[in-house]
Amino acid sequence: MTAAEIFDQGYRRFDGERAGIVSSVRSVVWYTTKSMLGIGRKGRHKVFPVIIAMIAFLPTVIIFGIVALFGDVSNGIRPDYYEFLGPSESFGFLIFAHFLYAVAVAPEAIVRDRRDGMVALYMSTPLTRWTYLIAKTVAVAGTMAIVVLGPALLLLLGYTIQGQGPDGFGDWFLVFAKLLLGGLIIVITYCGVSLGISSLTDRRAFASVAVLLVLLGGSIVAGTLVEELEMSSKYLVFDPLGSPFESAIRLFGDTSNGPAGAVSDLSVTVGVIGWILAGFGVLVGRYRKLSVI
Repeated sequence: MTAAEIFDQGYRRFDGERAGIVSSVRSVVWYTTKSMLGIGRKGRHKVFPVIIAMIAFLPTVIIFGIVALFGDVSNGIRPDYYEFLGPSESFGFLIFAHFLYAVAVAPEAIVRDRRDGMVALYMSTPLTRWTYLIAKTVAVAGTMAIVVLGPALLLLLGYTIQGQGPDGFGDWFLVFAKLLLGGLIIVITYCGVSLGISSLTDRRAFASVAVLLVLLGGSIVAGTLVEELEMSSKYLVFDPLGSPFESAIRLFGDTSNGPAGAVSDLSVTVGVIGWILAGFGVLVGRYRKLSVI
């Protein structure tokens, strides 16, 4: 048996730079983003992000190319739902991509950490429960914003290049700002609902199914109450899919066709705020009680 020698005892003081809580949050945001997008992971983890990106960007890239190459001729080529600017066309046409992201990708942000026992490890760092949740929310919202805002801003750029966009810098900036705000409403609502529901389980499949049931089921129930049972259109505020979209397009003075268009601006706003508070309320409540030891 080889004899062992001990040359030093105890712990050594860390001599490196202490970047603080901001750096810790930034690191969690970055590694969570990589995890959700499948960067550095096996190919199967990249399937959903790639599919969603194609659904979100491919139609817009085609329209962008038509507008950029053919200019005024594109008026007779591009589909009617891409008439400028029509936020309902910029956001609503791609609502399936937003929904799919909330169901298939966003739950990965927090479910994996609890399944692998990483939450306790994070809590041993300068991170607290609240800064941890802030980092996770930023990661989900940031990546979802690419899917929600990317196509809309790309379309705006295409029209602007051909001089078919808003007149003057002031009008252009106003449309740009409204697109950002509308996209933010959609992102925060879907983000809150997805993370809130995902916080109730440590199984990704269960989380995705639960998010699907709440988003799609809530939309179906609200639609049934109004259209089939002929109840007041105000019950459409219980639609978690349609409410943020309706709120976004009303920034442009537009409304959806059908019963949703009859809902007051105040009711739509209250509905969106309600879904945001409900989603993040469940998330915060869950992590307040979560044991990390």
